[in-house]
Amino acid sequence: MFKEITSIQNPIIKRILLLKDKAKQRNIEGVFVIEGQRELGLAIKGGYVIKSLLFEPNLFDESRIDVYKTKETEIIQINSRVYNKIVYRGSTEGVVAIAESKSHKLEDLKLGSSPLILVAEAPEKPGNIGALLRTADAAHVDAVIIANPRTDLYNSNVIRSSVGGLFTVSIAVATSEETIGFLNQRSIPIYSAVLQESIPYIDIDFGGASALVVGPESTGLSEIWRSAADKKIQIPMLGDLDSMNVSVAAGILLFEAKRQRKFLL
Repeated sequence: MFKEITSIQNPIIKRILLLKDKAKQRNIEGVFVIEGQRELGLAIKGGYVIKSLLFEPNLFDESRIDVYKTKETEIIQINSRVYNKIVYRGSTEGVVAIAESKSHKLEDLKLGSSPLILVAEAPEKPGNIGALLRTADAAHVDAVIIANPRTDLYNSNVIRSSVGGLFTVSIAVATSEETIGFLNQRSIPIYSAVLQESIPYIDIDFGGASALVVGPESTGLSEIWRSAADKKIQIPMLGDLDSMNVSVAAGILLFEAKRQRKFLL
């Protein structure tokens, strides 16, 4: 028999709600909350340790529990009232988990000789970070670096909007200064996406090591990234507006780099 929770006042349930809402608590404990079978499966595949797995038996087939746990996992059965209290959406297939966070230091990145790296400076919204990670997964980049983040990676909205991409991409978090130093030390050219004094992205050779840098939609890249750029690049805008969603811009640049590398076949 599994441990069972039937009250929303249970300390474990209160802890989950706190972890979902408070980045400080996630940082203190070094854990975060995952909802959904797809996200949980990707987290396990990505090497995350699952500390607790809560399931609602009317929505989740308990015979599949072994698929979604690690050896450290405590299994807890919950009722529908508790389940509905702790999930953001009802389509999470009856499972919620607490997982250990990972280290996301620059030195943890494992890069080959010609890596393709996406750098995102100060993404403004969790949804933008999630969309960038989803795009990076689609392009199968070697790494994503979040420079000067405005929210932590384990925000529930980041996980949800990335559709599990948080768990499939190699990610580092650092300041812009640290990131530029890291790239310079490894002789990885920096291609900063800006509108001013820039050249069309299709005129750049991305066949070698490349760091493609995108900035906030509202302000664009800061001066430090403009100054550090080996080349300033732009996506020509054909309409009346002078900007596009940051994940769309990243996708255009990344897939051009992949096309040049002939890795799409």
